[in-house]
Amino acid sequence: MGIFVVAGAGLICPFGTLSGTLHVTSQAKCLAEGKPVATIQDIAPNANISSFGMCKSLANPQVASATAAALGVLTPQPCMFAPAGTWTPGNAKVTAGGIPCLGNDAKILCGVGAGIVQIASPGQMTVIG
Repeated sequence: MGIFVVAGAGLICPFGTLSGTLHVTSQAKCLAEGKPVATIQDIAPNANISSFGMCKSLANPQVASATAAALGVLTPQPCMFAPAGTWTPGNAKVTAGGIPCLGNDAKILCGVGAGIVQIASPGQMTVIG
């Protein structure tokens, strides 16, 4: 599983212009380095996963439309992250309130821009699952 992901973890999207941050709201009892451990349910845009700035994916209808209007010049639009499912893989052996916890190998797909969001920094470095 690797390192547990906690509140404040850094996230990246290949189509975003900024890195994001993970906020944990699914549970508050399971801690690592004094921070709540993330679970597969921490997926809500803005509440759990911050914006990645501007989206550069042509799979995003707003980017495609703006790019077409600019005669093919890529025209990024504001990130509108929308999870397509939950974080995978979760750790079935380590749960918080019955919800699988996240390791630093977890990923989630954006249903708008088709980017695969990954953990850039787990937010802590000592607790191994």
